[in-house]
Amino acid sequence: MMVEQDYYELLGVPRGADDAAIKAAYRKMAKECHPDRHGGCPDQEARFKAVSEAYDVLKDPQKRAAYDRFGKDAFRNGGGHDPFAEGGFNGFSDIFSTIFGEFMDPRGQRQNAARGADLRYDLELTLEQAFGGTEKTITIEALATCETCDGRGCTRLDRCANTCQTCNGAGKVRAQQGFFVVERGCPTCRGSGEVITDPCRTCHGEGRALTQRKLSVKIPAGVDEGTRIRVTGEGEAGVRGAARGDLYIFVHMKRHPLYERDGTTLVAECPISFTTAALGGAINLPGIDGQKVEIKIPSGIQSGEQLRHRGGGMSILNGRGRGDLVARILVETPTRMSAKQKKLLEEFRETETGDECPAAKGFFTRVRDMFGG
Repeated sequence: MMVEQDYYELLGVPRGADDAAIKAAYRKMAKECHPDRHGGCPDQEARFKAVSEAYDVLKDPQKRAAYDRFGKDAFRNGGGHDPFAEGGFNGFSDIFSTIFGEFMDPRGQRQNAARGADLRYDLELTLEQAFGGTEKTITIEALATCETCDGRGCTRLDRCANTCQTCNGAGKVRAQQGFFVVERGCPTCRGSGEVITDPCRTCHGEGRALTQRKLSVKIPAGVDEGTRIRVTGEGEAGVRGAARGDLYIFVHMKRHPLYERDGTTLVAECPISFTTAALGGAINLPGIDGQKVEIKIPSGIQSGEQLRHRGGGMSILNGRGRGDLVARILVETPTRMSAKQKKLLEEFRETETGDECPAAKGFFTRVRDMFGG
């Protein structure tokens, strides 16, 4: 099982975006998450590297074509090297042949046509499940190996398929259109090159039938909105025993009642009274791991300031450690007060010199200067 972040989603562009849109999106994202702007924050550094990797692929037409067809698998040949370098694809001719090989190699096309389709499943998780990882049982309705004929496509145990007479076993037929010769899948054998003479009544010769099945999937800790998990060989069954497709699970996050998530950082908006802001104090937050997190409030804190608790955030996907928990302070002014409270505040106001609030003092000094003193 493999966890992948889609390059297009990382940059925030649609799959059909042009080069200018991709470049503009990269510049914006790189500026936002550059480590120098965040004091060397490891979360932002990892995000910056991921964005740069996505741009490096999508800005190159050949790499982008390979990624659109094969995803990150296109760059894992030769131990993760560039597919267009030695050890991967042998230059543009090979990648062209791989992508458009159905027009050149009938045998390869037969295999591609018979392979089962990939499937997509959208999975919704809570923040707690994403933090610790979980195992989910999902129900998939898709073409699976026919139980009646055990995937053979015919009722007999011996061979019951003959070479297709329309395409002579190539799985392709050609049609002349002006100066061009166009190839398409054979309509008789549907690209397999063979015709079943005694087809199974359940699957009508395909060797697969629509069924529902349950699948247990392990979700690693640290997944986020848009994370893509590839489960190899759990897609649709291939025609008459051909290779199965893959299952792609796309993660979606439920809204949390307390925390907002920014990568591996958890942010909570924490309203405090103006007396706590003035005198200082502490608040307790329920950690995402179930442990209590104490946030100390320094005296004189202002609304909008952020207090960071290191290591209190989300798990790092495919890595070690955790992000941070951030308490964003919101100073709340009381809307209802007793007569005693009002009297105490009046007494406090009589003792004010203006130095207690330097920002306000500076502001009104500038206002007086604009009015000529």
